[in-house]
Amino acid sequence: MNNTYHVIKDPVHGTMQFTTLEDAWVKPFIDSPNFQRLRHIKQLGLGDVIFPGAVHSRFNHCLGCCYVASQIAQKVGFADEERQLVMIACLLHDLGHGPFSHAFEGIFKDKLIRHEDWTPYFLADYNTEDFFSAYNQRNPRFPLNSEKFEEIANMIMHRPVEKRMLADVVSSQLDADRLDYLLRDSHFCGVRYGEFDFRWMLHCLAIVNSYSGEKRLGITHKGIGVVEHYLMARRLMTRNIYHSQKKLAIESLLVQMLATLAGTLEHEATYASMRETPLAKFLMAANQFNLTLDSTTNTKQLKNNFLVENQENYKTLCDYDVFTLIKQLAERKDDNPATQIAKRLHHRQMPKIIRLDEVRLPKAEADLREFKTKYQQDFQDWQLMIVQTPHQSYSGEDDPILVVNEQNVIQPIGNYSIMINAISDKLEHIAFLCVDKKIENDRRVSAFIKNLQTLWVASA
Repeated sequence: MNNTYHVIKDPVHGTMQFTTLEDAWVKPFIDSPNFQRLRHIKQLGLGDVIFPGAVHSRFNHCLGCCYVASQIAQKVGFADEERQLVMIACLLHDLGHGPFSHAFEGIFKDKLIRHEDWTPYFLADYNTEDFFSAYNQRNPRFPLNSEKFEEIANMIMHRPVEKRMLADVVSSQLDADRLDYLLRDSHFCGVRYGEFDFRWMLHCLAIVNSYSGEKRLGITHKGIGVVEHYLMARRLMTRNIYHSQKKLAIESLLVQMLATLAGTLEHEATYASMRETPLAKFLMAANQFNLTLDSTTNTKQLKNNFLVENQENYKTLCDYDVFTLIKQLAERKDDNPATQIAKRLHHRQMPKIIRLDEVRLPKAEADLREFKTKYQQDFQDWQLMIVQTPHQSYSGEDDPILVVNEQNVIQPIGNYSIMINAISDKLEHIAFLCVDKKIENDRRVSAFIKNLQTLWVASA
């Protein structure tokens, strides 16, 4: 049975071969509605507005992640049952994403609700007797049950598992997720930042003993160079693609549009016809959630209640729902902020970007608050926004990548690499001001921008 293959042609990994056994393990999940929904959620949010090729989906990435997991499992010698569990976990790890992936999380105050919070509600649809019965008819040698599926869920949800090395394939600093998305996002954006020697990385992966005695996914000494390349690729992709200023700016506008519309739907009669869609209902509920946050002392309970009450609407949402909404709003003739933002999004009217110095950021934020207070009747919040995005490329303190050398001695990779040691646990910052181009030539706005640019030059 293992000598025949199911083949998926992939622009990143080429010919992805799954044995007949592996195909039977993952096909029931791939064919499910929850997984098919990921076809309609773009991997990089509104990244294609800046990088036109970046129209690949979470569906593509999850298939690639599953394939990478199978390759890792075979390389380090997992048993078949272990390989089955990590392949399924990697396949399903992104089920909880909403429209435009991470961008949609911004509708919640302080991003208190993230895609991981929704994942258990998608996974629960598989943890049923009906699903297991159909699955096990196809997989009599490797059946699933609630106990095994809970192990899969634990790996996805970063909960403790019996074998940490299995969870490392799903979520770690060398996981299948990162090994796929760096290559995939780089390819579809048309850049080289995310490239590294995947096949050599795979060759150098090994199971090592951590200081606590756990078996972990690590690297042999021959892989130090490729891990350096891989971590630098992650840093460059973050700075130039994931945290591209224009990408973050237009995604911030999207969040502002959705947040503004939520209140409008509740209170303005002319928007009544839009209230009955799953997206509209979800946005109105999210607005109430945000309003209630400031007055509650039990944030955890409020959050849990929101997730339970709104999971059914959330599970239907994809990019198309938001695109439809943007088009509807852009065709309206009123001056509502949601309508005005939608027009910018629909016609790709990008804001002006003013880069800010992180050291002087508190001063810039204070000046902006003062400016908005002084001219609150003339300019809206979304027309002048500061966006900041701290990021870290590698964490060597909490959970370092472990290297086993020729003498079978295991040490953190930072002990061998000057470059990795230099970036370890360092926060890097990107901060900028977004200015709606329809107001940038206003003399008051121009003066404010000039003052910020003076701050930037003064700190250089």
